[in-house]
Amino acid sequence: MSRAAEESNRRMLRARDAMDRGYAQPLDVPALARIAHVSQAHFTRSFRATFGETPHRYLQRRRVERAMFLLRETDLSVTDICFQVGFGSPGTFSRTFRDIVGRSPRAYRREAVSAAVPTCFTMAWMRPSD
Repeated sequence: MSRAAEESNRRMLRARDAMDRGYAQPLDVPALARIAHVSQAHFTRSFRATFGETPHRYLQRRRVERAMFLLRETDLSVTDICFQVGFGSPGTFSRTFRDIVGRSPRAYRREAVSAAVPTCFTMAWMRPSD
């Protein structure tokens, strides 16, 4: 791998790490591009080439993954979870959750069983495929 490719990957990882840490915060492409020290267009293209999905879709999936955990492990309302993971409206949250998981947050909560296994295994097993 060339030095330029390594540096590009490092920049994309820096932005992805920021999304992982701040998934509940309002993050947009301009802010993420600044973290990666590249232009907005270059950031979007490079992120997709590196990780196989757009930054927006990655952030949505990350938020849904956290929501899945909260639905399984807490008694918080779906609306509270929606806002806690960074969605701006319950409608957008429900639609995005259904697109990624294949069922509504309420249906997921009814069907999900909290298992007594390490979280890393649960996350890998329950990770949305989209």
